[in-house]
Amino acid sequence: MTALRRATPLTAAHARFLASVVAGVVALSASAVAQGTQPNPFPEPVKPSETSPAAKSSAPKAAAPKASTPKQPKKTEPAKTATPPAPAVPDNPNADLAYGAYQQGLYRTAFNIALKRAQEMGDPKSMTLLGELYSNALGIKRDDAKAAEWYKQAADRGDREAMFALGMMRIAGRGGPTNREEGARLLASSAKLGKAAAAYNLGLLYLEGQIFPQDVKRAAELFRQAANAGNPEAQYALATLYKEGRGVEKNVVEAAKLMRAAAMVDNLDAEVEYAIALYNGTGTPKDVPTAIALLNRAARQNSPIAQNRLARILVDGLGVPADKVQGFKWHLIAKTAGNGDPDLDAQFAQLSPLEKAKAEDLAKKWFGTK
Repeated sequence: MTALRRATPLTAAHARFLASVVAGVVALSASAVAQGTQPNPFPEPVKPSETSPAAKSSAPKAAAPKASTPKQPKKTEPAKTATPPAPAVPDNPNADLAYGAYQQGLYRTAFNIALKRAQEMGDPKSMTLLGELYSNALGIKRDDAKAAEWYKQAADRGDREAMFALGMMRIAGRGGPTNREEGARLLASSAKLGKAAAAYNLGLLYLEGQIFPQDVKRAAELFRQAANAGNPEAQYALATLYKEGRGVEKNVVEAAKLMRAAAMVDNLDAEVEYAIALYNGTGTPKDVPTAIALLNRAARQNSPIAQNRLARILVDGLGVPADKVQGFKWHLIAKTAGNGDPDLDAQFAQLSPLEKAKAEDLAKKWFGTK
């Protein structure tokens, strides 16, 4: 059976990471690309944009990981955006009232309780909570400068959550001038205190090699620290290094284990990578039905890579009965997202007018345009 190739380079994401944080969006888009050169009906998962020369020469062939961001609470307004979990409840039981109100969406109540504790008792957890409320405009008007002030007071008192949040703000230039060196120092301090997301983001900086000299081995160590703490982005990033033997000894078995762990908690890139590993039997027993099921699931979560791979499977009947109409539906959807496929284009041109119309109608229904 034809093998699936892997996903796109890790290193190619670094420039995009820096651009995103400078713009105030502290998240790394997974959009690097590695174009395959050998004939293969199942090419390596690719993203819409072109990869950097550095990524082509040395980066792990895996989709770029996303940077971890400071945790935000679930919005209660009708127009919802991202809704990661609320920050962890502090160790100090006396601060539970403020965080309890926060987690229930009673943001103004949380603000009033936290402000009193911060002013009267100098409580760092309350200061961190005030930073979260100001930063995310919860119960009070957004004010990045005040958020940074509260985060700094909490960070100066040793709070790792505040160090992480303030570090990301410094890198992004929120609440004050951009200061990537200070941001990196804050991430390092937070990582030393066990903050997994800080260790992961610090690893990205070592991999990028601008604030620090590039040190892939050190990046791998930091990714491992965060991965062991259950951070799925770090699990995915470390897996890409294991696959290529960068900073660690090459180990496809360990790579597959890490991809599986990240996929289990809905890391979409890892889900696609693990599906490919299962399909090829790389580092894990071959399991084509499960691989196809995972690709189908990822395709329905709008992964253009999975949509393209699923299209090839259905069009050619690889592991499942051929279904050209469904296959070309996914091809058209993936192509709209920028993941074109000349081979499938050529096959689509050979369809009967009726089959073409059916595939196009299914794609339109997917986009809600019919």
